[in-house]
Amino acid sequence: MEKHDVIIVGGGPAGLTAGLYAARSRMDILLLEKLTPGGQVLTTAMVENYPGFEEAISGSDLVAKMEKQARGFGLQVEIKSVEKIAQEGSLKKMIADGEEYLSKAVIVATGVEPKLLGIPGEKELRGKGVSYCATCDGPFFRDKEVVVIGGGDSAVEEAIYLTRFAKRVRLIHRRDQLRAAKIVQERAFSNEKVEVVWDTVATRINGEQFVQSVDVKNVKTGREDNVETSGIFLYVGVKPNSDLFDFKIDADQRGFLRTDENMRTSVEGIYAVGDVRSKQLRQIVTATGEGATAAFAVQKYLEDLTP
Repeated sequence: MEKHDVIIVGGGPAGLTAGLYAARSRMDILLLEKLTPGGQVLTTAMVENYPGFEEAISGSDLVAKMEKQARGFGLQVEIKSVEKIAQEGSLKKMIADGEEYLSKAVIVATGVEPKLLGIPGEKELRGKGVSYCATCDGPFFRDKEVVVIGGGDSAVEEAIYLTRFAKRVRLIHRRDQLRAAKIVQERAFSNEKVEVVWDTVATRINGEQFVQSVDVKNVKTGREDNVETSGIFLYVGVKPNSDLFDFKIDADQRGFLRTDENMRTSVEGIYAVGDVRSKQLRQIVTATGEGATAAFAVQKYLEDLTP
């Protein structure tokens, strides 16, 4: 059974930054990531609000730079899916792909995953026209009509991104105004390929082998329509990946982990950073700051454990 000073669970910007700082401090550290380092940023077409880049950079390129930098200082990364975090005496035990790992401290950087809309046809047609990642699946819809559901930054940004491929993008939003940043809204409104459908919700996704249409309803008038489309991209919120613990840990009503200003959770030796943390703003820049803070706090925690 491997034993480390600290194990980071999750390899997005928060986890990679924590790994960078911890590795530079010469802690015995391991980062466990279930897929590939990068997290949600990998699904972001362009990042233009991360300091230091005059020109927009793709999400994949940005995290590739972060990973290379962290590995350069000695960060170990293993592609393993953590299934459970438990207490093992004074240590923490992680079970990942059937293997066990022990550490004195854990930095949880497990992020979030998309919420399901929960309407008929969504699960049945997932991967058959229903998508949660325009960056991943956009090229499959070249010269076709697609629908994006949502009104926040992700929905509007991805609707704009899809215009690179699709001939028409309908952005369906249940309210009469978008929640996205004003500059993002302006780009959508000025794009002739984007059509915003206000005050409307999707009620059913139709298709046999692939998506063919979506049933919609106007929440103000009650009018129902059927919209033909080849693809539906859903951006209706996220939920935290915070169900790994076999012990009680403080979280808000939505499941996001509560911490203090040093990223410490209610359980000694466990820290939370990035999107899984209960906070107001979920951005790359806040995630990296939290990762650095947690690594520094863990260093002090480990020093206090030393006789």
